Amino acid sequence: MHTQVGIVGAGPAGLLLGHLLHRMGVDSVILEARDREHVMNRVRAGVLEQFTADLMTHLGVGARLHREGLRHESVYLSFAGRRHLVPLAELTGGKAIYVYGQNEVVKDLMEARISTGRPLHYEVQNASVHHIDSPRPVIRYTANGRQQELTCDFIAGCDGFHGICRPALGDAVRFYDRTYPFGWLGILAEAPPSSEALVYTYHDRGFALFSMRSPNITRLYFQVPPDEDIDRWSDDAIWQEMLRRMTTCDGWKPNVGPILNKNVTAMRSFVTEPMCAGRLYLAGDAAHIVPPTGAKGLNLAAFDVLHLGRAIAAFYRTGKTDLLRQYSDTALERAWKTQRFSWWMTQTLHRFPDENPFDSKRQLSDLGYLTSSKAAMTSLAENYVGLPVDIEL
Repeated sequence: MHTQVGIVGAGPAGLLLGHLLHRMGVDSVILEARDREHVMNRVRAGVLEQFTADLMTHLGVGARLHREGLRHESVYLSFAGRRHLVPLAELTGGKAIYVYGQNEVVKDLMEARISTGRPLHYEVQNASVHHIDSPRPVIRYTANGRQQELTCDFIAGCDGFHGICRPALGDAVRFYDRTYPFGWLGILAEAPPSSEALVYTYHDRGFALFSMRSPNITRLYFQVPPDEDIDRWSDDAIWQEMLRRMTTCDGWKPNVGPILNKNVTAMRSFVTEPMCAGRLYLAGDAAHIVPPTGAKGLNLAAFDVLHLGRAIAAFYRTGKTDLLRQYSDTALERAWKTQRFSWWMTQTLHRFPDENPFDSKRQLSDLGYLTSSKAAMTSLAENYVGLPVDIEL
């Protein structure tokens, strides 16, 4: 088989790229190792930047987002027992964030892909990429017990941090990595959200975050050691710790309800440079990982996809490779700005195992300045809702 673009991975990056290319008249085949139900039901990120929401709307896949997603024009920073409002929209000319689960984004994109009739294959095994320096790179894989070979003009590696595409870039690639000495214990709970906005909490016992997924489902996290065993935590113990960290002096606290899902996620920062070699291009988690504190992973993937899709479409439209040559630099400029913000949010709000009382006092002072200075809050707001992006195709 032959296609113009072979896309490895049917997560949000791969599906969004496939849909964007379809809108621009470029053919693609999407290959995914997992089964459809697994991909569709993975509980992941839940905050979309204004840019990502606008891009989905522009591409015709934003109707359910605007119907069921929760638009938020502010967030809270909580410390020393008090919540402090950061008015995102007021500080950024009307921009906001949208609480809409990554699995819901995947469902919308999956439905859009199926409606186009373009190929989307699940449970693909033993995939490998070859000849990326030639005009006809190849993806080999097994499907339904048969060996398959797909030749492409380009390969898009959208297969995540543990995928096959990044290792195929070769030895000229450099990796930048930081592993954090903590993780997040996260839960989905059947409990109506008790706040109209997300609440980021700095506490002596460690970071905590109040979020939501719907008018009836709350999403909560708190900081734990990176290797914490989730089986050590009963539901009662989780709620006790959540309430201890999040309850404020005015009596605000999360609503308690049955826990539907719980897990521990380690945290890291990771960047691949460059994000391409030959005719293989990476997008999303295959190229970079950010700690979830800044809520940027899915949004950074959307930025990659927009610029990679534009570059590929320009090649077929004009025969020129200018945008393809610029893709890695363009994506990395955004990636490093996002890494900086995510690192800053992480080090500001978490307790580190090697810190001393000076560090704690400094963090509290930093938060005090942040919530009392319009300039400081504006910087936070601009980064949190997303730096400007031109979404015209």
